[in-house]
Amino acid sequence: MKASVNKIIPFSSVDGPGNRTAIFLQGCNFDCRYCHNPETRNMCRVCGECVKQCPAKALSVEDGRIRYNIDACCMCDTCIQICPYGSSPRIRELEPEEVFREVSRQIPYIRGITVSGGECMMYPEFLKDLFLLCRKAGLHTLIDSNGSVPFAGYPELLEASDGVMLDIKAFTKDEHRRVTGADNETVLENAVFLASHGKLEEVRTVVVPELFDAEGTIREASGLLAPYLTAAPIRYKIIAYRPFGVREAYRHYKVPDGHLLESLAEAAREEGFRDVVIV
Repeated sequence: MKASVNKIIPFSSVDGPGNRTAIFLQGCNFDCRYCHNPETRNMCRVCGECVKQCPAKALSVEDGRIRYNIDACCMCDTCIQICPYGSSPRIRELEPEEVFREVSRQIPYIRGITVSGGECMMYPEFLKDLFLLCRKAGLHTLIDSNGSVPFAGYPELLEASDGVMLDIKAFTKDEHRRVTGADNETVLENAVFLASHGKLEEVRTVVVPELFDAEGTIREASGLLAPYLTAAPIRYKIIAYRPFGVREAYRHYKVPDGHLLESLAEAAREEGFRDVVIV
C-alpha cells in the first residue's frame, strides 16, 4: 500500500497541537480558488517541462514516469512554478512503513503527526496503517481534511485517529461551489458525524470577504456544531486569506483586517464556541 507523498515537514507548530511532523499527500478533489498549496491538487502528467528546466538536474523521465532525486534537489521550486497542470514532480510513492521511518527520526521532539494534502482522505487505508504505526510509538494522530469523503465509512481509520481538523469553506451550496467547484453536503454531514463521535478536533474557515459570506458561514457552522460542544471541546480556527502561494489568477482578493476577524471570532462565541483562534 502506497501513497503519493508531496512533502514531509519534520517540525510544525501550526498543524495541530504541539510540535508535530506534517505529511502532505498529493491529489485533491476540490479546486479552491484561494488554495495556498496549489501544487498539491493534481497528479503529474509527465509532460517533461520540469525536467528540461530543473537547474539541479534532480528530475528525469524513466519508464514513463518522472523520477525525483531528493538528494540532488535544491528546493528552488522552479518545477512547481512552471508546471502547466497545477502539480509537482517532487512526489515520492511511499508505503506507511517508509513514512513512519522518516517520522521516527523526530520522535523525541514531536507530540504527533498530522496528515494533510491535497486531500489525504483519498488514501484512507494508507492513513489507517500509518496511524497504527504511530500509535504504537506513542504519537498523537490527526487528519487534516476538506470533508469530501464520508468518515462514517472508515471506522478503523477513525479508531486509529485522535481527531480530524475539518475545513468548512463556505456554508451554502452555491457559495461552496464558487469557492471549491464542488458541493458541501458531505462536508456538513461529516462535521456532525465527527462532532457526535468526539472526533472533531478543529473546524476551520479561511476568510475571503469578496468570495463568500464569511460571517454567515461561521455563524451557521457554529450553530450546527453547538449541540456537541458540551460533550467534547472543539476549536474554531478563523484563518485570514493571504496571497502567498496562491495562483496568480486569485491573488487579487483583499487580506481581511483584524477588526473583521475579531468580529467573526465573536460571532462564533455568540453561537456557543469557547475555543476560538484567529490566524
